[in-house]
Amino acid sequence: MAPSVSGILCGGLRLGAWRTDMQGSRFHASRREKYGNVFKTHLLGRPLIRVTGSENVRKILMGEHSLVSSQWPRSLRMLLGSTSLINSIGDIHRHKRKIFAKVFSHEALECYLPKIQQAIQDGIREWSSSGEPIMVYQQAKKLTFRIAVRVLLGFRVSEDDLNLLSESFEQLVANLFSLPLDFPFSGYRKGMRARDNLYKYLEKAISEKLQCKQDKDYSDALDILIDSAKEQGKEFTMQELKESTVELIFAAFATTSSASTSLILQLLQHPAVLEKVRQELRSNGIFHNGCKCEDRPRMAAVARLKYLDCVIKEVLRLLPPVSGGYRTALQTFELDGCQIPKGWSVLYSIRDTHDTAPIFQNVGVFDPDRFGEDRDEDKSVRFSYIPFGGGVRSCLGKELAKVILKVLAMELASTSRFELATRTFPRMLTVPVVHPMDGLKVKFYGLDSNQNEIDPESESLLGTTV
Repeated sequence: MAPSVSGILCGGLRLGAWRTDMQGSRFHASRREKYGNVFKTHLLGRPLIRVTGSENVRKILMGEHSLVSSQWPRSLRMLLGSTSLINSIGDIHRHKRKIFAKVFSHEALECYLPKIQQAIQDGIREWSSSGEPIMVYQQAKKLTFRIAVRVLLGFRVSEDDLNLLSESFEQLVANLFSLPLDFPFSGYRKGMRARDNLYKYLEKAISEKLQCKQDKDYSDALDILIDSAKEQGKEFTMQELKESTVELIFAAFATTSSASTSLILQLLQHPAVLEKVRQELRSNGIFHNGCKCEDRPRMAAVARLKYLDCVIKEVLRLLPPVSGGYRTALQTFELDGCQIPKGWSVLYSIRDTHDTAPIFQNVGVFDPDRFGEDRDEDKSVRFSYIPFGGGVRSCLGKELAKVILKVLAMELASTSRFELATRTFPRMLTVPVVHPMDGLKVKFYGLDSNQNEIDPESESLLGTTV
């Protein structure tokens, strides 16, 4: 599974079904129908209890340190490092969360917002100036990785170096759940090599950052993390900084690129929703009109977009990037009539819980209004809507994820027209995160402030700035 804002920093690295996508979904649905919301299955050759349903999930998420704990396979512990937030438990985990929390505070997001918007504007301009359809999922990964490295970390990275870093990062993610066998050509060895390549580059970039006091008009996430640690009486070692930097990249990359792709898919399938987003932008006076950087909306203006909030919530309900969260039983206990032995793995299912929650009307229909004030379907039963997990390991970076998704939707609605470039919409796969089987091939057209299409040749001359 690819961790990210709703993975690593949630502390609940979520796992997809480790079977082929459609077979895995049908398999778990049939087992749930036969045995109920709590049943035994297997993961990587080990017995696993799969859990569905708000009440059952509540007991798992709120049972941290008493019923369950986070304990990851050796491959993940080695590849992400012993000092990483995800591999921390108890008081160490609580202390680290306090340090990381400031990175995702409202004040911090206010600092990141202009740079995030600029990066997304540049990305969409690149998509629409290509003259050819693009593979949205691949381009979304490229965009979110750029945001992670250049905006969050503040690294001045060339495009070539960015591509090399991205390749190493994806190789690391691809082998997080590999058999810990260190021999040539094994997945574990590939992951270790990718990690070492990342660490080598990151150590150089971090050292330069610490030595050179750069004049800039905002604080990036790495600056804030270092300052927050000092406020908590903690001086990060270089190893801790490297591991924390990898976690920050995860926070803005894997699941956010998945959700970004799903957002574009849903807007393509539901043009009336896209038009309603445009109307909300107009009514709030922030419809794109060629404004300069200093005129961009701030966090308060973005927060006023209530319908857009509902759209993002519905994307994450219908297509949560990952399927669930992994825990280990600290003691033998019973859940919904099923005994869970001490030491067994437990997977609480986000996707199944969303799909089966009785509070959602017409559960398979994309309907953002279900989250509006008149209905508030997610509020009636706690833990029925859990895209960011819950409990002591709930996602620290969820507000960052929502900001990226909202800015993407704002820019798509106001600066481009887009259409599916294939005859039919693609089938969605679930491993390692939700993504379209064909990458989602879409043609983008740039729009000027009067909503007229921009000539791709003239647009390509504008260049990028992030």
